[in-house]
Amino acid sequence: MKQGIRETTLGIQHLLAMYAGAVLVPLIVGGAIGLSAEQLTYLVAVDICLSGVATLMQLASNRFFGIGLPIVLGCTFTAVGPMIAISGEYGLSALYGSIILSGLFIVLISPFFSMLRKFFPPIVTGTVVTIIGLTLIPVAINNMGGGQGAADFGSAANVSLAFATLLIIILIYKFATGFIRAISILLGLVAGTLMASAMGMVSFNNVREASAFHMLEPFYLGTPSIVWPAVITMCLVNIVSLVESTGVYYALSDITGKKITRKDLSRGYRAEGLAVMLGGFFNAFPYTAFSQNVGLVQMTGVKTRRVIVITGIMLIALGFLPKVAAITTVIPTSVLGGAMLAMFGMVATQGIKMLSKCMGESQENALIVACSVGLGLGVSVVPDLFSALPQGVQILTSNGIVAGSFTAIVLNIVFNMLPTKASAPAAQDAAAVTKQSAQEAS
Repeated sequence: MKQGIRETTLGIQHLLAMYAGAVLVPLIVGGAIGLSAEQLTYLVAVDICLSGVATLMQLASNRFFGIGLPIVLGCTFTAVGPMIAISGEYGLSALYGSIILSGLFIVLISPFFSMLRKFFPPIVTGTVVTIIGLTLIPVAINNMGGGQGAADFGSAANVSLAFATLLIIILIYKFATGFIRAISILLGLVAGTLMASAMGMVSFNNVREASAFHMLEPFYLGTPSIVWPAVITMCLVNIVSLVESTGVYYALSDITGKKITRKDLSRGYRAEGLAVMLGGFFNAFPYTAFSQNVGLVQMTGVKTRRVIVITGIMLIALGFLPKVAAITTVIPTSVLGGAMLAMFGMVATQGIKMLSKCMGESQENALIVACSVGLGLGVSVVPDLFSALPQGVQILTSNGIVAGSFTAIVLNIVFNMLPTKASAPAAQDAAAVTKQSAQEAS
């Protein structure tokens, strides 16, 4: 009995640690593409539910899918920019068609991708994580002002709420420990929303109007259609997500002491591909391993999958309760912006931490980071750089995460994997020395 209560409490802790990040993606994307309050409520609910389903699929560890590590899955931030761009250019039907087909693509390539680990050393994965954080920061800044295009953008009320939320998160992170520190983002969102409510900036109409229970509906927001530039974009985005997930897999492998093989990686990738397909089918978004829960596993020292199973079940249950989902939609945009600045900034600093050792190894590595981060951030700030290219190509080149990640992969191959002219004489000299030593020994 006591063991069950303890595991349930730890499961709730994992849920709270990932909840803010899990609902931020549908809130950001849903707001950016102009969904109604009712549609946004559905989007948050289905996202929560499918996060639980995706988590249980990853925990399954059967012959076909699931890596069997204590991993929690949620919507990937990597896809935020591309999804907004695809929706704006081709519409929601093209977005969900691209999500479904990109999930199928991941399922098909999973056994091959698991053999490509050498193409994703720390210099590449660290660069990708850094670019993700940096390119998302402008989204946070816009939200801190009240949302791009808002009538009261940059008002004193919006800016003060954003920085008050950020300050609360910083203070909690500074002075709290353990569980409270782990949910500093969620507590900041709650405190910011309460302050906004006191200022008359929060409406609970959506909560009152939401039903107490509902079922998930396939294609609720639109029937999928195939637009190949959008499909290619989402395939690239999901490959980047796999790179992120690979880092999570290895981190948890180290924490739990479970050595993962190429087949384990393949099953893990296949589970994520199936989760992405399921997300598209129910008009949700792509799913990936959440890194924030890795820290929680390390902090608590509890490595059992049973705790994460409880988390997954609770996520599924919450997804069928629209009133609970609707509560998250009352959070003001400026409050979200303050929390997002902290979260996205932490993503960038994690990438920098991963790169700190790599860049010191060679000047070539430093150049890889410089060009990749520079191009990724530059394209995000000036998306019209490639405006003269065909429309089908622009949706690839106008996304900083995809452009920067592709640059990092290519440059790593050029500098660290292909033989150079300088290395050939060195190899010849080494062979000559070895031959001479052998002759002397004989």
